[in-house]
Formats: sequence, C-alpha cells, structure tokens
Amino acid sequence: MNNIISKANLKGTSPTIGTWLSIGSPVITELAAASGFDWLLFDMEHGCMTDAALLGSLQALNGSPCALIVRVGAPHPDLIQHALDWGADGVMAPHIESAQDAEACVRAIQYPPRGRRGFSRSVRAYRYGMNPPRDAAKIHPVFIAQIESLKGVSNVAEIAAVDGVDMLFVGPADLAFDIQARSNGGGNGAASYDECICTVVKAAAQAGKSTGILIRNNADIGKLAQAGFQHLAVDSDTGILRQRYKDLLDEVKKATGRA
Repeated sequence: MNNIISKANLKGTSPTIGTWLSIGSPVITELAAASGFDWLLFDMEHGCMTDAALLGSLQALNGSPCALIVRVGAPHPDLIQHALDWGADGVMAPHIESAQDAEACVRAIQYPPRGRRGFSRSVRAYRYGMNPPRDAAKIHPVFIAQIESLKGVSNVAEIAAVDGVDMLFVGPADLAFDIQARSNGGGNGAASYDECICTVVKAAAQAGKSTGILIRNNADIGKLAQAGFQHLAVDSDTGILRQRYKDLLDEVKKATGRA
C-alpha cells in the first residue's frame, strides 16, 4: 500500500486505523508509522508540535505508506495552505459548525476553480519544483470536518452535503464538554452524547461521506465501530506514554513494597 491508497481510503468507508501525534517528535512519528497505522494525525491545535517539528515529522515519513493528516489550530486559510504545501495529505479543521465553515475550508484546501488555494511549484509537496503537478485543479487533499459542538451537530446534515467534505470526525472531549456546559442548570433538553454521535453517523451515511472519531478507551472500540464509525484514531503519543509511565511506576512500587 502507498499513501495514495491510504489517502483514498480516508475518503471512503473502508475501515482504517490511525493515531494522534501531539508531542512533535519525528522519532515517535517514524515509530508510529513503522508500527503499521493507516494514517497519522499531527495535532497543531492542542499538541506541543511546532512548525519546525511538523516539518521534521513530515520529512521523517517521506515515502511512508501512512496518510498524513494535519489538524490545524483553527480553520484559517493560511494555516491550511501551510500544512498542504509542506506535504500533508489532508487537513482536519476543528470546530466546524455550519456549511459556511466547511465551504470556507474547502475553498482554502483546493485550487481554482473550486477553491482559492495559492499555487507554487516550489513547495515541498511538489519536491521543491522537481515534481510539479500536471493539473493542480485535479488535486483534492483529504478534508476532515471536526464536529465537536451541539451547533455543529444541529447543522451536520448541511455540513456533510458540502462538496469537498470527505469525513465527519467527532471530537469527543469538546462535544461532551459542550453538551454538559449547555445542560448544567438549564434543563434545556440538549441531546445526549450518544444521540449526537448517532446524528453525525446518520448524516454522513445519507451524504455518502465517511466518519471518524478519537478513542481514548480501548473498551469503546467495538461499540463505536458498530455504531458506524469507519476511521478510528486510537489514543495518542502523549496518552500512550503517560499510561505506560504510570503503569511501569506502579509495577515497580508494587514489586519493591513501596505501593
């Protein structure tokens, strides 16, 4: 498999497995890819990854079969173009709450006539000018719209219908927080978390789009796959290291009577 196939899979409904990378280490990035994930997500919103670390991580995976997705810090055209020019296969945009939000991202991701992305032959994505595209208008990076609020859920059918949106991706922490924040003390009848994710899955299926979600607890994998999520991001480099360090220290303390 090459990254062209992996990228196409993220646009479709064949199941894939990815993971979140937040630390910004090219070594961890290279190790995650070698482990066999279908795709990697570089978190530029909440992670510790700097621009320099992102470039180094993308360079570390040159020729990798993984699809490389960057979650930009905000759905701004300059951040989106920056990630794509450096060689990302696609972009995840956080806090998409309307069809207008999604359309603005699509226009930033794609070249004219569909979009407004600026074109340069000399960017890293085209090997600094040594491999320019024959027809840039036919280049369609993966666009993943992150649904992580009640407003996003209420408009999810319209978001899914936008031409150029490939995947609806639930941000579980933000969505759960938004539901709780808007329900506390108000009794306003906000939908439950489970109802919200069912709404996202249904909207994606009706629009012929795929769905994804970040999973922190392995016990939830089977349930979420059965619920209709095709693209599963399993844990993160930070979470894996944190848990392993904790488990290791607990094991040592128990073995030495210091628990």
